[in-house]
Amino acid sequence: MKIEKYYTLSILTRISLVLLIGLATCFNELIAQDSAIAAPAPVVKKKVYVKNTFEDTYLIDNQTVMVPIKGTFEFDIQHRFGTVEHGLKDLFGLFAGANMRLGFSYVPKKNLQVGFGVTNDKMQVDLSAKYALLKQTKNNSMPISASLFVNTVMDTRAKNSSLPIVEFSDRLSFFSQLIIARKITESFSVQVAPSLSYFNNVEGYYDKAGVIQPKFNNTHLAISFSGRYKVSRSMSLIANYDQPLTQHPMNNPHPNISFGLEMKSSGHDFQVFAGNYGSILPQNNNLFNQNDFTKGQFLVGFNISRLWNF
Repeated sequence: MKIEKYYTLSILTRISLVLLIGLATCFNELIAQDSAIAAPAPVVKKKVYVKNTFEDTYLIDNQTVMVPIKGTFEFDIQHRFGTVEHGLKDLFGLFAGANMRLGFSYVPKKNLQVGFGVTNDKMQVDLSAKYALLKQTKNNSMPISASLFVNTVMDTRAKNSSLPIVEFSDRLSFFSQLIIARKITESFSVQVAPSLSYFNNVEGYYDKAGVIQPKFNNTHLAISFSGRYKVSRSMSLIANYDQPLTQHPMNNPHPNISFGLEMKSSGHDFQVFAGNYGSILPQNNNLFNQNDFTKGQFLVGFNISRLWNF
């Protein structure tokens, strides 16, 4: 009887072990299934970009880092009066010779703006493009915005003996600028923009040996600093400083300092300012500016921009 009882207990023990192993396996599978179902999907954080670092694509004499949204058509009027140094003789430059540019641009795809313009100074025609390389994020994972601006300018005046134009290429000049900006607060934004200007041909003079010598280098480096401070929803104080870096054989350009007021509406931007840059196209200002602000050679100017979205 004892042997039979032992044998019966041995069988029951084996059956119990098999059942326990089976239950454990099933329980593990259930836990795994529940874990797979309950595991949350990975969260992809969407980048939130800072908006309206500046109000317009221009700030006085310089491009800003801004590129409008896709489908934006922009029309610009830029005007520079004469210097104020002659006083009432020409009503502080308002009745003196003036420079004006009409510009048109469009954003055919995201982050890319292309445009062209015409300027009465040297009857110049320009083609330009600006591309947004980086955009500042609200969480500062990207602390700055950056854009690249380039243009090509052609002097269309009729050829004569007083112009340094022999070949067609002599009419061309080029400009490129890397614009780096940061919106520090909701009211205050700044940017810095190193630039390179290049002229295929520059004015020269005859030395004592009768050999033509250039008055300028073909290549010119400069850097600009710009800022905007909003005093209300639609009005801002704006300022700009441009410093030439390249030294030339003759007629080194003077720095530019300018400051003004910007007024913004839903589709318009208006800037009025005083500064000592008399030209409008950036390579002309950077290389040829002879207005010296230390001598009070300032002038009044304004920019008007009108935007449409299509």
